Amino acid sequence: MTPSKQPERRLIASNKKARHEYTVLRTYEAGIVLVGTEVKSLREGRASLVDAFAHERDGEIMLYGLHIAEYTYGTWTNHAPRRTRKLLLHRSEIKRILETVREGGLTMVPLSMYFDNGYAKVELAVARGKRTYDKRQTMAERDANREIARELGRHLKGHPRRP
Repeated sequence: MTPSKQPERRLIASNKKARHEYTVLRTYEAGIVLVGTEVKSLREGRASLVDAFAHERDGEIMLYGLHIAEYTYGTWTNHAPRRTRKLLLHRSEIKRILETVREGGLTMVPLSMYFDNGYAKVELAVARGKRTYDKRQTMAERDANREIARELGRHLKGHPRRP
């Protein structure tokens, strides 16, 4: 019996700041329309999601601000690093996302970009912006959980509790 083939998923870039700045309500996986030199540059891992966001244009969802560095060995056919790129989603998903976003106070933020079986994908989140006190509360919870895990580890290893 042959072992089942696991889907190959290779991370290109992630937007760590997005999880700090936004409360993620729902995530979607979307394909992305790219040109040849963009794919080659992504295979080298040269992308940044820091300033990227998604927005609706003509009934389709477009990704703005995604930086894919020019391909080093490219010629005059190289791509523009920050061009607007179309996201590939089913019509029903687009409709559902846009209805949710139009409720107010919500936005579309890319969380990560990866290759899935050779296809470039973007993990798109419908999110609500966090207020400053929400960010402080999240950081406090994370610190408390880290301290609990540390104490539990000490206890399991038989080390005495620190004063």
